[in-house]
Amino acid sequence: MMATDGLGEPLNVVISGESSPEVLTNAGFLNYVRAVGFTTECFGITLGTPFTANLGDGLGPQPQIMELRQSFGNALFGACVEMFLGGNHLRVFRQDGPQANTSALFLATSAEEGLFQNHTITTNGYDVGRDDFVQMATGLIQFNGTSYNTTVQQLTGVLPVGSQGVNHGIALDGNAFLLTVAVV
Repeated sequence: MMATDGLGEPLNVVISGESSPEVLTNAGFLNYVRAVGFTTECFGITLGTPFTANLGDGLGPQPQIMELRQSFGNALFGACVEMFLGGNHLRVFRQDGPQANTSALFLATSAEEGLFQNHTITTNGYDVGRDDFVQMATGLIQFNGTSYNTTVQQLTGVLPVGSQGVNHGIALDGNAFLLTVAVV
């Protein structure tokens, strides 16, 4: 599955609908990803066009519900650092239509360069961004008084291999990860 604005970005991480229900809400997911090391855009400024994704839930293409950036340990201003220096970035989509109301969250994760390189995705940036996110999320983490335990399952071959149809012509390895997040 791909998020698209012409060419696609892989939906390479899925937060399972079997996760704790509070993690699957907008506020709950934001707290969780802050524990992972991400936060909202720098001063709420989003550059570029939001992407859409068809998650097969009967709603057709739907816009991303949020866009987040690596926080570098600072949930308030870390995204400003990421904007200038580069780092990890993700777009979030919720599967909640009448044909598949799972509440699962599909993430398009990537590693990108800084502002002076126009936020271009790094070499192998979709796979690198995915792997970095999964590594930061796995196991016990906490933020703002809430602790999370995240387990991971690799989904081999669920995405196309190669660069055809992929934004920036960056090749994919075809894999994604399914994360199940429990509030503990």
